[in-house]
Amino acid sequence: MYLTIEEIAEFLSIEESKVRAFVIQGRIRAIHDGEQYLINKDQFDTHFEQVEKYRKMIQDYLNEPLPEDIDVKDED
Repeated sequence: MYLTIEEIAEFLSIEESKVRAFVIQGRIRAIHDGEQYLINKDQFDTHFEQVEKYRKMIQDYLNEPLPEDIDVKDED
């Protein structure tokens, strides 16, 4: 599904000027139809999946209990 810059800005909850800058920089892929840029919404699915995956990994790491302290005795 292709959306305009305005619609993508609303979808991503960022300013239109940032979306336009990302398109010009090539950070967001877009098609120019002569009047406006059209952006495929599906290209953001992978990004959101990766963000959620890393969020879960970090949460799992933070929830992992600390190992018990090993009582090390000096044999000397």
